[in-house]
Amino acid sequence: MKSILTGSLNAMIKASDSLKEIHKSDLSVGDWVFVKTCNSVYSIRVASPGVYNVSGGWFDRRGLSPVRTTIPGCTWGGSVIKVDIVAAFGLMLEFGNRLITSPIQEVFVLRNGRMN
Repeated sequence: MKSILTGSLNAMIKASDSLKEIHKSDLSVGDWVFVKTCNSVYSIRVASPGVYNVSGGWFDRRGLSPVRTTIPGCTWGGSVIKVDIVAAFGLMLEFGNRLITSPIQEVFVLRNGRMN
């Protein structure tokens, strides 16, 4: 994954075609997304379109959980952001408070009582 994080914009665009992604448009109110990064675990519940209740990781360590926030998308570690997704393996999740996580290692989605 290192090459994706340090590559050119063209390399990032090419790599984005093969990422396993959780698209915002595929989530419904009440769905849960569980994200494990290199350093933390986050639980994200869709509160309304574009708004999420988030617990875990940095928010827990600051005593802020659960926090209601947006998710602008995921980055490769720079200013390029993929805005149509909540999570993608190897990318870094960015929250509305500008917090950027370490690279995502695992993602689980809970919809209608079923783990995907």
